[in-house]
Amino acid sequence: MSNKPLIHIFGEVLFDHFPDGSRILGGAPFNVAWHLQAFGLAPRFISRIGDDPSGHEIVALMDCWGMSREALQTDCEHPTGSVRVLIRGGEPHYEIVDGCAYDFIDGKVLEEKNTGGILYHGSLAVRNPVAREALQIAKARHQGKIFVDVNLRPPWWQPETLLPLLHDADWVKLNEAELAELCPGDADLETAMQSFCAQFNLETLVVTRGEKGAVACDNRKHFVAIEPPASTTVVDTVGAGDAFAALLLLGLNKKWSLEVTLEQAQAFASAMVGRRGATVVDKEFYREFSDLWR
Repeated sequence: MSNKPLIHIFGEVLFDHFPDGSRILGGAPFNVAWHLQAFGLAPRFISRIGDDPSGHEIVALMDCWGMSREALQTDCEHPTGSVRVLIRGGEPHYEIVDGCAYDFIDGKVLEEKNTGGILYHGSLAVRNPVAREALQIAKARHQGKIFVDVNLRPPWWQPETLLPLLHDADWVKLNEAELAELCPGDADLETAMQSFCAQFNLETLVVTRGEKGAVACDNRKHFVAIEPPASTTVVDTVGAGDAFAALLLLGLNKKWSLEVTLEQAQAFASAMVGRRGATVVDKEFYREFSDLWR
């Protein structure tokens, strides 16, 4: 196992289909991996695609972006993931196709590799018992921090499968509505966050609040809040949370302070909402941020 800190991203890759007939490559874990690749972290992306035109396109795009396909599996029976994105009141809503290739990530392949650094996963990719078992295998071979990005997409989650994942986590990111769903009854945000951190013995909890920004707290009850610039131009909020998560992982990897990490995450997410789609193919877009961190 290398001494170099690594980031391992487990979960779905899919195509988002929009009302105008266009489609954009996505899936929260893939989006996060794409951003981290652009920032030079070379994450290991663990997922599964179909042996179909969409899967072949994903392979070509990953190769073009320089992403490793060492842990990308191909499924000859199940199709590449897809989602229908509906925009209502300016907010994205998702119709997620069941029985996709990423639901069947093969854990036997993951038994062969010990890992360190950071293991990131969401909650959607474990809706299927097969992928859920694969994640457990990956975690059993992992010696490092675990980052859980909560994504409550009804009907694709249940408390009995999600809560054990949170108990295994060091860092958790979710939005304000998801916090209220999982930790009901607290009168204010800070109290709810403290209760959540204590319940799952977290190192750090980050709560995103849309146009209000985000709040983070650590296990010392140290709170940090950030708001987006008033001048933020919003074109498309799809993938904003994934951009935010990518910078949280980058900050954790680089051992930035919580204040700096949150500030940079908000800046990057604010830039992403000014673009259509959840990823950007313009490397100069990413370079402008990387130059600020040198």
